Amino acid sequence: MTIWTNTQDVRARVRKRWDDGSILRALAAASPFPVVDVPLRAPRSSAIGDDIEAVRSWIAALQAGSRGGTRYTLRYTPIGGRVIGRNELPSRAIVESYEQAVALLGVGDQVRVYETVLSVTAAEPAVFAWVAANPLRALEVADSWPAIMSAYCWLRAARDSGRYLREITAPGVDTKFVERHRQLLAQLLGVPSSASGFLAALGLRAKPDTLRLRPSPSLGIAAGLSDLTARLDELAALTVSARLALVIENEITFLSVPIPREGVVLWGKGFEVDRAGSLPWLADADVVYWGDLDTHGFAILNQLRAWLPQTRSLLMDRRTLLAHRDRWVAEASPAVSRLDRLASDEQGLYQDLVTDRLGERVRLEQERIDWNWIAERLPY
Repeated sequence: MTIWTNTQDVRARVRKRWDDGSILRALAAASPFPVVDVPLRAPRSSAIGDDIEAVRSWIAALQAGSRGGTRYTLRYTPIGGRVIGRNELPSRAIVESYEQAVALLGVGDQVRVYETVLSVTAAEPAVFAWVAANPLRALEVADSWPAIMSAYCWLRAARDSGRYLREITAPGVDTKFVERHRQLLAQLLGVPSSASGFLAALGLRAKPDTLRLRPSPSLGIAAGLSDLTARLDELAALTVSARLALVIENEITFLSVPIPREGVVLWGKGFEVDRAGSLPWLADADVVYWGDLDTHGFAILNQLRAWLPQTRSLLMDRRTLLAHRDRWVAEASPAVSRLDRLASDEQGLYQDLVTDRLGERVRLEQERIDWNWIAERLPY
C-alpha cells in the first residue's frame, strides 16, 4: 500500500532545515527565508475512484495541517473528472516564510531567545559572526551569553598581560565559569581549547610546573632541606654540579633510596619525566632512570633519553624480572609504540613484553622488587 504524504512528513522535512541550522543562519543574516518545497506523494487519478473517502480524508488532513496557510501553502494539480468534488489534488506543500516554519515546528520561544542572543552579541563582530554561524550551539548556552560576553571582553583585553586567570574581574564571571566555557571562549578568541594552550596563546600565566627532589647537602640547593618541591623554571636557573642523578618513578621508592653523595634523587612521576629531563644542569651528570618493569616503564625511559641521551636504566633488566616472577601483575593497557632510544638488551626485553613472550601483559611494579635486591644494585 502506497503511503501518501501527510503533515508529519512536511514537518519532518522542515525540521531537517532547523536541525542543520540553516533556518536560523538565514534569520541571523537577515536573508529571505530558505523556501522548503515538499513534493507530495498523492493518489493517482486512475485510483481515486477505488477509495474516494480515503482521498477526501487525506486532502482534508493536509488542509487542516496547513492551518489556513499559516504553517504551509498547498499547491494543487488538476486531475480529470470530478469524482472527489473538485478537479485538482494537492501536489506540493511549500513553507515559504519564517512565520510558517516557526508555526509548523512550534519553535517560537527558541527563535525569540536566539534573537535575544544576537542582540546581546551584536556589539562584538567576531562573537556575533560565531553566533550567526552556529545558532544551535549558541542556543545551548543561551542563558550564559551576557557572562560569556563579559569573559570574552576581559580575556581579549588581558592578552599578553602575563596575569593569572584568577585575576579576572569581568562582571558576573569567575575562573570556574571560564574553565566551564573554555572550549567556546577559545573558538571566539581564536586560540587552542586545551587548558595549557588556551592560557599560552592568550599570554596569560599558567600554574608553574614543579619538580620534587632530594638533593645532597653538598650541592647547596637548599640548606637544611632534604625533600623539596620547587618551581621548575627556578630549578633550571640554578648552577648545580650534580655528579649523579637518580630519576625514580614511584614516590615511596623515591623517598626510600639513599641520596647519592654529590647527587640528587628526583621523582620522575611517570610521563612527567620531561620536567627532570629539561634541567640544564643534568646535561653533564651521570643520569640513572629506574621505573616500573613494563612497557610503559620503557616508554618513559625512552622519553627521558630524548632530553638526556646518557641516561642508564636501573633494575629494568631480564634478570630482575625473572627473579621476581611470583610478584608479576598484569599491565592494564600495554604500550606498543616503537621506542628508538632503548639499548639492545632493553629493546629485546621490551619486545618480549609487547608480544607477551614471557606471559600475558607481564608487569613488575617498582615497589614489588625485593629491597635486598635493590640495595645490592644501587649504583652508589
